[in-house]
Amino acid sequence: MSSYFLGISAYYHDSAAAIVCDDEIIAAAHEERFTRKKHDSSFPGNAIEYVLKEAGIEYGDLEAVCFYDKPYIKFERLLETYHAFAPKGLINFLSAIPVWIKEKLFMKKMLRDELKKFGTEHVPILFPEHHLSHAASAFYPSPFKEAAILTIDGVGEWATSTIGYGKGNVIEIKSELHFPHSIGLLYSAFTYYTGFKVNSGEYKLMGLAPYGNPDSSQTKEFRDIITKELIDIREDGSILLNMKYFSFATGLRMTHNKRWIKLFGIPPRNPESEITQPYMNMALAIQQVTEEIVLKLAQTAKKLTNSDYLVMAGGVALNSVANGKLLKTGMFKDIWIQPAAGDAGGALGAAMICWYVWKNKQRKVLSKPDAMKGSFLGPEFNKYEIFDTLKKYSAEYEYFEDFDKLVKKVAASINKGDVVGWYQGRMEYGPRALGNRSILGDARNPEMQKKMNLKIKHREGFRPFAPTVLEENIREYFEMDRPSPYMLMVIPVKQERLKSLPAGYNEMKLYDRLYHLRSDIPAVTHIDFSARIQSVNKETNPRYWKLINEFKRQTGYGVIVNTSFNVRGEPMVCSPEDAFKCFMRTEMDILVLGNFYLEKKKQTELKNDTNWKEEFKLD
Repeated sequence: MSSYFLGISAYYHDSAAAIVCDDEIIAAAHEERFTRKKHDSSFPGNAIEYVLKEAGIEYGDLEAVCFYDKPYIKFERLLETYHAFAPKGLINFLSAIPVWIKEKLFMKKMLRDELKKFGTEHVPILFPEHHLSHAASAFYPSPFKEAAILTIDGVGEWATSTIGYGKGNVIEIKSELHFPHSIGLLYSAFTYYTGFKVNSGEYKLMGLAPYGNPDSSQTKEFRDIITKELIDIREDGSILLNMKYFSFATGLRMTHNKRWIKLFGIPPRNPESEITQPYMNMALAIQQVTEEIVLKLAQTAKKLTNSDYLVMAGGVALNSVANGKLLKTGMFKDIWIQPAAGDAGGALGAAMICWYVWKNKQRKVLSKPDAMKGSFLGPEFNKYEIFDTLKKYSAEYEYFEDFDKLVKKVAASINKGDVVGWYQGRMEYGPRALGNRSILGDARNPEMQKKMNLKIKHREGFRPFAPTVLEENIREYFEMDRPSPYMLMVIPVKQERLKSLPAGYNEMKLYDRLYHLRSDIPAVTHIDFSARIQSVNKETNPRYWKLINEFKRQTGYGVIVNTSFNVRGEPMVCSPEDAFKCFMRTEMDILVLGNFYLEKKKQTELKNDTNWKEEFKLD
């Protein structure tokens, strides 16, 4: 008889639920996709309802529920931290601790009360440590029989980074770095100081870093300040933060601003203000320091485990630039990173702990490519549900019985410069769109990055876009010799595809550099001639593969632009209605929902309707 286990992450950011049946991952989803609140931290009731439905079971059929961390230990850390820094943080202490005493300290009761909505049966609730959940999410679905495990994030209970070793069904934690000394919180402090939002803007900081001038004396000075004043980096990759410069331990702000102004000579950037060169140089400096730390931690993991393979999870594992540098060292034969590396992925790790640790079951390794099913673990909507949405809004569409004919038309649309909303199959688990909830464009078009950033995504113009390349064509475009299915590696574009740089390129203004033609695939070539690659496999995602392959047949290029199907400030679309609304409120040209093909210019009646304009804020 099969055993079902529910994993939950909640109450910090990116709440999620996942369900496994024995050793098989059945479903997983972020709560934000249902509530439409980006980084929703609330109890993931909608996600739980979905994963139970996808598994075809009732709540009472579960053998256990597993929450992704230990609240008692986290509470202990809070008390000890406030005690250590007293009298600093008294106001924050007086507001935070009553909430813990009233609610979070009694997490088991709190969870049971929420779970009663799904059934009154008494299902055991388990509480593994936060970083064990991350480690489980990285190792158990990986394609390796044994591997070193590296987890790096802001903070769990006490641990901020761990080095472990996985073999069979056993995970052994060999080394930990403890709060407040945190690589994730260090990076978040610079995210805040450069004017981006903590816990969501870190990837913007990473994207801004290449605009920093590596030859600038200011960049070098910033890096020296970081390594001499803010942190002490040890040879094993552990760090000590100089806490007189940080406020996150006891306050609501990341940094002690007056001291940072004195150190760096620049104030914190106001969000949405112009990004000047000093902030670009600061972004580059902290990115370089982060890469140094990650490489040292990986070296220590190698030394402690003597493994040829590495798996990674935790929010810092989403730093795809650092990942690419790590892969390039050749330190490990291969690296596998959990596509839902952040806290949402903790739900999956927690569920898998039930089978492998609590039940002590043997692990079967799916070596091709892994056990994640391409990370397509979210909801799928059939053609009748899509039709109901289109009928609701009186949309004009063309339906294709023959998918191959649809693909030819879509590829031709991309070839002529159209931006396409591509909505297929099951929604992705994790922060990256991997070809089922994607916005697509022509990577050869030098205007595509600007168009997609400003007119479609409504976000900062400097933000780079990722390429999706046919797995069999990776070497033709990138300095990469293996698949990269989850868009978690930044790799250089092939030298022969690059264009020459003008004199003084690094001294040019941001947008002058941004819109300079850098390669024959300019829409996906970042200003440092790199790209965050997603490769697509014919077996893992046959529909998406067919589209790109048809585009290659028509153009000779087996690569296109892929970005998540959403606009700035909103989660990735989940339902057909989410997708249609997003399509109508942006300047996307084409929407493909399953086998339904819609052109924006044909939605004339809708666009002219006053009520529609008011509801969806159309210009």
